[in-house]
Amino acid sequence: MNKLLLSCLAFIGGAFLAVQASLNANLGVILKKPILASLAQNASGMVFALVIATLSFKTQPSLATVKQVPAYLWFTGGLFSVLGISLYYFTIPKLGFSTMISLGLSGQLIFAVAASHFGWLNMEIEPLTIKKLLGIVCLLAGILLIKIK
Repeated sequence: MNKLLLSCLAFIGGAFLAVQASLNANLGVILKKPILASLAQNASGMVFALVIATLSFKTQPSLATVKQVPAYLWFTGGLFSVLGISLYYFTIPKLGFSTMISLGLSGQLIFAVAASHFGWLNMEIEPLTIKKLLGIVCLLAGILLIKIK
């Protein structure tokens, strides 16, 4: 796939995450329990992922491959997903949609820059540059512009 198509898919994925956060934040408000919205999101996500995986996989990973996966990789991603998504659902009604998504996105980007710089989480090392720092400053300035009335 070319970079333009991949970039478009990444942008669409981000929009989808914003839509699901808004929908499930509403669910959390109605239920008065954001964690139940997170539970619904994860349960329905599992069903949809199983359907898509079943329809799209021509072959399944071998048992030897599955056994090579460290145990923590099966669960820690789900833990961070539940915590992150639940925090979105909890804070959207209190901070507002655009503010929360802006802050959430900045948290993702700043962590990604740090994780890439230090090679955390087994990621490829990408050194911190002045351009990246300037990008973070612009991102934070953008959040202030969104927030200022």
